[in-house]
Amino acid sequence: MSDDRDDRIRERACQIWEREGRMHGDPERHWHQAEAEIDRESALPLTADDALPETGEIASTDVLEVEALAVRTGISGDEAQELIDRLGNDRAAVEQAARGLKRRRNPDEGLAK
Repeated sequence: MSDDRDDRIRERACQIWEREGRMHGDPERHWHQAEAEIDRESALPLTADDALPETGEIASTDVLEVEALAVRTGISGDEAQELIDRLGNDRAAVEQAARGLKRRRNPDEGLAK
């Protein structure tokens, strides 16, 4: 079981590394991020039907959606999850809030453009 888990983590860490531009120097962070993602995914419901609440909407704990928001906007996965939980399925509102959060954290970033 742990060999399979390690293989999945190794593969995910490689995907993270590739997604971030194949920059060298931070393999431990990639490993730990991959490990956390794999563990979160293991804790998710086994089928899509298990993830559907009474409203028929997909649960906001969709790891890929959270990860994609975090990568697109430069916020942490926890911050992305919190915004999705708070704002629901309104993608425009979630994106705007995420970008605002990033700007508040790094106000000088927008001045370089």
